[in-house]
Amino acid sequence: MPTPTGPRVAVIGAGSWGTTFGKILADGGAHVTMWARRPELAHEITEAKRNSRYLPGVNLPRSMDATHELPRALDGAAQIYLSVPSQTLRENLTALRPLLEGSEAPIVSLMKGVERASGLRMSQVIEQELRCDPARIAVASGPNLALEIAREQPTAAVIASRSQDTADTVARTARNRYFRSFVNTDVIGTEFGGVLKNLIAVAIGIVDGVGYGENTKASIITRGLVEMTDFAVANGARPETLQGLAGLGDLIATCQSPLSRNNTAGRLLGQGYSFQDVVKQMQQTAEGLASVAPILQLAREAEVDMPIVEQVKMVLDGKMDPRDIAPHLTTDDDTPQEERTNHGQADGGGPLRRAFQRAFDQLRNGGRSAGGD
Repeated sequence: MPTPTGPRVAVIGAGSWGTTFGKILADGGAHVTMWARRPELAHEITEAKRNSRYLPGVNLPRSMDATHELPRALDGAAQIYLSVPSQTLRENLTALRPLLEGSEAPIVSLMKGVERASGLRMSQVIEQELRCDPARIAVASGPNLALEIAREQPTAAVIASRSQDTADTVARTARNRYFRSFVNTDVIGTEFGGVLKNLIAVAIGIVDGVGYGENTKASIITRGLVEMTDFAVANGARPETLQGLAGLGDLIATCQSPLSRNNTAGRLLGQGYSFQDVVKQMQQTAEGLASVAPILQLAREAEVDMPIVEQVKMVLDGKMDPRDIAPHLTTDDDTPQEERTNHGQADGGGPLRRAFQRAFDQLRNGGRSAGGD
């Protein structure tokens, strides 16, 4: 077995995404210890180098091991990655806090959700519960369909932190021959991009389940990006972040792939299953279902119109027939509207030009640009 050359890291949570990110880190040279809630899963990862429930058919690196004991997982960890369901993060952090006293290790959120009770982003919950310097916190986002990455299909992601040094440190660890991490300092935009694309993916799943075609889906995806950008900018994000990997990139992957849990949940809703039936059928958490209500509350507080998410909520609540979902047709009146393409502006292709310019800048600067990922 090759000797790991990178830092010792802990990944808390051994579901599909947590295990996949552990593989990313191990394949990049880190010594990875996974924490799994179930002892039998920890044993399978350590001994068989498999996670047959969440990543069937995938061989894990021999340098990865796992434990169901939190102290052992965290022992000597120079970086800590969190991959638990967003609605259980706070209680997991309560158990972590005494074990991290005195540690200066970066804390990296792999989660894409907002806390239902408070409406807080995951980095805010981490800062609140661990009482740590926000400069130690980073978030990972982007087009992250776990099984594709676990099968080593080339993928890019973005690491965001208020601290450029923290983002750079994590990005250097989270990269290998098939996975590339870009960086930015827009934590708000990066986190909200990961949350909001789930809601649009539920809408796409609904229309897919109903049997509508590509025109409907393309319309919702396009207008969904406008909705995402309006919301994120109103809450302090930079608009260009939503045009990058954490926004547009993740939106495309999540909306078009049958591997997407949120897309699958929406498809079941579109086929006529109730919300309760969908939750029972889903073997893994679809974060978008839990995020709809708190996102709409934040949208109302910021006075942002989100017709797509509003209609998803109506379908979830049983107040709208899935066949009637058409948020891209929603208008206040019959007056023709400008096609806003970037947080309230109609600038005739400006976002596309800026996207190409950013891509050029990233290539020229070796993968880094000042404005975003």
